[in-house]
Formats: sequence, structure tokens, C-alpha cells
Amino acid sequence: MKSIGSIVFFTLVLAHLCNGTLSPSDVKNKNKKPKELKVRQGPQTSSVIDRALIQEEPLAKDILVESGTYYEETALKNFKGTVLGYVTPWNNHGYDVAKIWGAKFNYVSPVWLQILRKGAKQYELGGAHDIDLGWVKDVKHTGTAINNKVVPRILFDKFTDKDFSQLLTYGEERTAASRLILDTVQKYKFDGIVLEVWSQLSARVDDEVLIALVTEICQTLTSAHFDCILVIPPARKETYDLFSRKHFETLVPIVTAFSLMTYDFSSVQRPGANAPLYWVKNAVMHICPDSASDLERKRAKILLGLNLYGSDFTPNGGQPIVSHEYLALLKHLKGHLTFDEHDVENFFEVKTSTGRHMVFYPTLYSINARLKLARELGTGISLWELGQGLDYFYDLF
Repeated sequence: MKSIGSIVFFTLVLAHLCNGTLSPSDVKNKNKKPKELKVRQGPQTSSVIDRALIQEEPLAKDILVESGTYYEETALKNFKGTVLGYVTPWNNHGYDVAKIWGAKFNYVSPVWLQILRKGAKQYELGGAHDIDLGWVKDVKHTGTAINNKVVPRILFDKFTDKDFSQLLTYGEERTAASRLILDTVQKYKFDGIVLEVWSQLSARVDDEVLIALVTEICQTLTSAHFDCILVIPPARKETYDLFSRKHFETLVPIVTAFSLMTYDFSSVQRPGANAPLYWVKNAVMHICPDSASDLERKRAKILLGLNLYGSDFTPNGGQPIVSHEYLALLKHLKGHLTFDEHDVENFFEVKTSTGRHMVFYPTLYSINARLKLARELGTGISLWELGQGLDYFYDLF
């Protein structure tokens, strides 16, 4: 096990080590190709749970060999709470994941649509070219047993300050935008939407006008028997009350659910865990503490965010990474991944031909710990995003 203190030390010395003189043995190891492993792929007769693959400090070779497998009973739902999975046009594997494991996801949210303002009380839909109704049909067919729903994410795009001012100030503007959203849902036979607007505006406008916008959009949908899920930011020290308990209590009767973005805790300026477990728990408690009335019903509306991507930190900065990038780096690791017991995440450090890397990425163990937390708190989960993770992760959901 390793504490986060070692990460701070690693960050301070990383650039120096990277630029140091290589010894002959360093050059030899640098040019040595990693040994090829015989990887397994596709459906298996037992799950990762039955195969005892959920390890606190898993071996790198076990991940490389097993991560492309999954339990053949893809309709088995292990997490009984609500599960939302996002899909993006720039990650084609997510489309396949949604179809294969459709019976595990109560909601699938393709990131397709934008609202564009064209003039006074004039709004248009952007992103319609990405809509794939054949895929929607396939996803819903796979998830028939749980009556899963397809709810595209919608955000307000290319809005100027004046556009937002008009939208927030005048009821006719809000009504026009809400009507366009409802017409879109009805036209394409979606089941509702995921609304992403709070993070765009919460630090810029008064609470009352933002709540009025969310309320009108969501009530327009729910009164017509469609769902409205609101994306909300987690509490952070620097932006503690962007979404508070008061906001939650006001909106909980109005929205279908809240997609809580509990990821991206760390950054290039502060390398470390993607979503420390204590921080994830605090983000839920911040908006719905134990003292809240009707706790069980309210907590069930919170979809605790789980990242299926990771982060690769280097002396030159860092970037998000998805499964194939993670596996390519993991091939350079011999032995076990390190477990940080404070953040309840795994990471590893390697040196490749491109320099040194400190890599954080979900493991079966870290995901399972967050699912246990969601069960303990009584929340659902939201996955950003399907296709970025390893296929054997889906055995857990």
C-alpha cells in the first residue's frame, strides 16, 4: 500500500529523473520489448467475482490477460439501484457496450444534442445528425427486462451572455426552449433527457432564475410523462456551494434524478486520484445528509458518478486515458499495482520510451468499493462513459 504523500514526492522529482543521464542498463531496459501475453477475450462461463479477480493490489498481467473477458450472462444486474450510462459519438465502443449490457443500464444517455438560439423566442436543435434510431431500438430491446430508457444529454451550446440573459429573464424564452426539447423527445420517441446547464450558469446567475429554468424544462417533460435528469457538480473546497443542500431540496420533487459528477478530483497541477472515496461520500452527504427527511427516496434520486477513464501524469503535464491507452502503459509494469488506502484507488508508475508516467485508472477493486458505497448510501450510479473502461468491469454492474 502507498499513501498519497508518495505521489507528492514523485511529482517533485519526476522532471529531474526524466532528464537525468541513462545508464547502459537503462538503455537496455528502455529498448526491451514487453513480453507478449496470451490475452483472453469475450464471454466466459463465470464472472470476475467467481474468478476471484477483485484484488486490492492486482497483478498487471492478470489485468492484461483478463480485462477483455466478461460473464456470458450479460443481462444479470448485480447493482440493484438505478444505473445511468453515458455514450459519446467519439467513442464507438460505447455504442456496443450499451447494446451488449443494455439490461444493466436503467438509463442510457447518448451525448448527441444541443439547443441553439437563433433569435427572439427562436431555438433550434443541434446534433440531430448523430441520432441513430436503429441503435436506440437495439439498446431498448436488450434492456426490455428492466424497461430501460434512452435519454439523450442536452446542453445549451454557442450561447452568448445576451442569449443566456434573454433565456433566463423572459418566460416566453424559457417556454420556447422547453417546447423545443419536448418536441424533440416526442419526435424521436426518446424517454426524456439529461439536462446539463447547472455547471454552465451556477456561478454566473442568481439561483432563483436558474432554478426557474430547470423547473420549467423538467416540468414540461414530466407533465408529459417523460424523465428529466439534471447534471450537477460535486462540492469542492474552491466551489463549495455551486450545488447545495438547499438547491437539492428545492429541485428533488421536480427532477427525475441527479447525475452527480464525482470525478476529475485531481488535475495536472495536482496529480492524484480521479475520485477519492471519502470525497465521493462527502459530495453525497453535502446535498443530502443523514438528517434529511424522507432520506431513502431522496438518496435514490442521486446517481453517484463513476469514471471509467483514467489519468496519465508525466513531467510535461498529463491527460485522460481510456482502456487501450491504459493497457499499453500497463504492459511496462511488472508485478502489482499500488493501492492507496486513503483514496481507495490503484495507480502505478512506469518508465517508457516517452518518459516517466504515473497512471491512475479504475480497477475491479476500486469500482467495487464505490458500488459498496452507493449501496450504503442508497444512491444510484452514473457512468462516464461507456466504452472507456475495460469490458470485465461490466460484470460488477
